[in-house]
Amino acid sequence: MIGLTVRQMQYFDALAQTLHFGRAAKLVGVSQPALSAQIAEMEERLNCLLFERGGKTVRMTDEALALQPRIERILADIRDVETTARRGRPAMEGRFRLGIIPTVAPYLLPHVLPELKKHYPALQLELREAVTASLVEDAATGRLDAFIAALPLDQPAIVTEGLFPDRFFLAVPAGDPAFSPPVPPESPALERLMLLEEGHCLREQALAVCGNVRPVAMASYGATSLTTLLQMVAHGLGVTLVPEMAASAAGVMPDLRIVPFQEPMPQRMICMAWRKNKVRQDECVELARIIRGLDRAVLGV
Repeated sequence: MIGLTVRQMQYFDALAQTLHFGRAAKLVGVSQPALSAQIAEMEERLNCLLFERGGKTVRMTDEALALQPRIERILADIRDVETTARRGRPAMEGRFRLGIIPTVAPYLLPHVLPELKKHYPALQLELREAVTASLVEDAATGRLDAFIAALPLDQPAIVTEGLFPDRFFLAVPAGDPAFSPPVPPESPALERLMLLEEGHCLREQALAVCGNVRPVAMASYGATSLTTLLQMVAHGLGVTLVPEMAASAAGVMPDLRIVPFQEPMPQRMICMAWRKNKVRQDECVELARIIRGLDRAVLGV
């Protein structure tokens, strides 16, 4: 009898997602040696190599690729058993897995986490920061109970509830004379717009805001964080879009200026999203209510 454990399959799934032992260990909340030991034991029990290790790189073998969809189905079934067992229990208690996009997380979480701790101390919140596509997939497959992102979300298995609008401003070098507010969205100066890397919804939103202007600055470069883009703007390398909830923090950076667009100012709608199965719907709705009840001035929107 092979005797694989659920823990080993969870570690396999995390490593298959990240292809990095350190990130996989962080994802499941264990040390890297503990994860490595479980993967090695899994390989021994199956009598095959699942992951090829080469320096800092990890590659799935053909055997692992064949096992991956079956293990994902098993873990999804286990999550369904867990959520079904929760029915009838009080809402806002126990483990709740929440995803959030990187251009919202650092500005929203410092305000919402204290509120949740104050009102629902029995709630064990587990957070995952990732781009929208990853959050949608994880929610649809049951890896997340809910996530916070920007509309639109083109996924029929996902329910959304609006939280608040978040207007866009433009971050420009402080001494740049090319930008006289308010900035029209067709301004030729927006050709210097720098973007986040592929996969970030803010990238697509920035391109939509620019309309017919084609950004040419840093065409071969995609930053992984808004903070990186703002640092580049401060050093005169281009301009970038900044959400209103991040504008206050960005505005205190030296050599950086935040300017508005012409009315009607472009904006995105931040939303709460979850699976249509309604197992955690009451908690998702309550969490959305708490976020909408936060002081808009404190959030900066």
